[in-house]
Amino acid sequence: MPDNPDKRPRWALVAGAFVIVFGILTIFSGGRALFGGVAARAAVGDAVPFVLWFNFLAGFAYVAAGAGLIVWRRWAAFLAAIIAVATLAVFAAFAGHVLAGGAFEMRTVGAMSLRALVWLAVAWASLRAFVARAVSPPAAGAAE
Repeated sequence: MPDNPDKRPRWALVAGAFVIVFGILTIFSGGRALFGGVAARAAVGDAVPFVLWFNFLAGFAYVAAGAGLIVWRRWAAFLAAIIAVATLAVFAAFAGHVLAGGAFEMRTVGAMSLRALVWLAVAWASLRAFVARAVSPPAAGAAE
């Protein structure tokens, strides 16, 4: 059963649009780094391949989650949570890579921190909104 877009919180429209743009930028930058020419690959420096691939592929999930938030679908909240957990897992694996002495770019630390914070916030807010709606009693006079 579709969720009612008329009941969508205003922040969900803004968050949805933001993560769609974030996803498109992630796809383009990751795609350029992965599939671009020699100059594009050189520009990424010591990028960690599994982080680069994860972020590129996750960009498509960002766009899907953003679209789901805009049309206010419950699955978008669950997808946001999956993205948040997966991002934290890749961030932890990246930390292991760094601690083991692997080469990396410092900007990856900032980028992964930003991604983790964004998706934790989106997941928390959207899950909270859907849970609150599920446990609140129907409005007086609402048809069942």
